Amino acid sequence: MRIVIAEDSVLLRAGLTKLLADGGFDVVDAVADAEQLLRAVAEHRPDLALIDVRMPPTHTDEGIRAALVIRHQFPEVAVLVLSQYVEERYATDLLSVRTSGVGYLLKDRVAHVSDFLAALRRVAAGGTALDPEVVAQLLVRHRQDPMDRLTPRELEVLRLMAEGRSNHGIVDTLKVSHSAVEKYISSILSKLDLPPTDADHRRVLAVLRFLRI
Repeated sequence: MRIVIAEDSVLLRAGLTKLLADGGFDVVDAVADAEQLLRAVAEHRPDLALIDVRMPPTHTDEGIRAALVIRHQFPEVAVLVLSQYVEERYATDLLSVRTSGVGYLLKDRVAHVSDFLAALRRVAAGGTALDPEVVAQLLVRHRQDPMDRLTPRELEVLRLMAEGRSNHGIVDTLKVSHSAVEKYISSILSKLDLPPTDADHRRVLAVLRFLRI
């Protein structure tokens, strides 16, 4: 199995290279930043890229942004991201592309080398490897989605709004009164945390949120 490593720490990069080589993996390149990572993946077309989330120059999200580029431009290359913390937005972005051939592990929670090597093999084979803490955080975030507050009827009204129906059109479709539709829409806007404002059209914002899911 051919692997590219992206880790800005010299000691960690050398340690991972030796660890993987001893585990039977072929480390075709080990680089220190996202730019070098993308070049290495384009050149070697590895089976898997092992990527640190935070790399130079800003040490914020260079690694995860490079991982997303790889997922889009080189879909045959599996990606396993190593992070110090659970960063929900990064995990969500990574998993939203595809849920196969992807992993997100926390460095401090990798307790056994054998488990880590097994996770690499699983991801490279098209599976997933997600730290339980990452899964827990994503589930909490999902449960807190305002869209989950809507009743089935309110979701139906919002769907009709997304189709471009006016209040009158919704009345005709659902066979309810105008006042009922107005109450549904008022409840939808309230549950989606869209207070009255002069700057934004709340109905449009509600539809945009619906379309995102």
